Amino acid sequence: MNASSKEVPRILCAGESCVVVEFGDSIGFEINARVRALRKKIESRPFKGFIGTVPTYRSLAVCFDPLRSISANQLERLLSDISADLVTEDGTDEELLIIPTCYEGALAPDLERVAAHAGLSAGEVARRHAARDYYCYMLGFVPGYPYLGGMDTSLETPRLKEPRERIPAGSVAIGGKQTGIYPIDSPGGWNLIGTTPLRVFDPDRTPPIFLNAGMWARFVPVGRAEFDRLTREVAKPDWKPDIRKKERVSGEEPSHESDREAASR
Repeated sequence: MNASSKEVPRILCAGESCVVVEFGDSIGFEINARVRALRKKIESRPFKGFIGTVPTYRSLAVCFDPLRSISANQLERLLSDISADLVTEDGTDEELLIIPTCYEGALAPDLERVAAHAGLSAGEVARRHAARDYYCYMLGFVPGYPYLGGMDTSLETPRLKEPRERIPAGSVAIGGKQTGIYPIDSPGGWNLIGTTPLRVFDPDRTPPIFLNAGMWARFVPVGRAEFDRLTREVAKPDWKPDIRKKERVSGEEPSHESDREAASR
């Protein structure tokens, strides 16, 4: 492990019912692996009064019931001890979600903008976007919104100067160095380069979210006719997402941003 992975985590109070464990100030795969390892360890052996966890790029929020939990000092010591003795996963059990995506016409309103910024054709932008697997660092902004790392740096495009008031659910977008999927209709300022028929968040489904932090995602280009067919399939009550075992090449890690600003988005 490198020096960043051995950095002693900071434990911060976030109110009377939450403690945050921070593993660093930058965004990186190894730091995020420690976040996942801590989450797994706590959830596999929850302490008294434990409610749940919320992972981010570089930290883990641990929520608890202050009326039922151990004391704040005991909890801080417990988290400090656990965090100092984490064993990160080797990648053999990672999952990969297949995301069919249409990069055509009205389903990709900003594709030409991204292409012009990159000096590429629209088709080449779609090809490069779909050529890599993406690592899901965290969920945020709205329920189920995945922040995906690993995008080809040639596709980096500034966010829109004037955000849209409504972006349709399923929109695949690029914002700066990141890519993601809008899970519900919502405002947003990222560039819309395609649309997936998948419902990455559905409160009426069990589970409501099937792309979680620590998973990988693969965008697969489809034409409009296949997009329409899949839209009908996804609406069926017995539909299941295509989740596979991730076959990670030795040393494969997503590219990432190293500045604190990215972590706050």
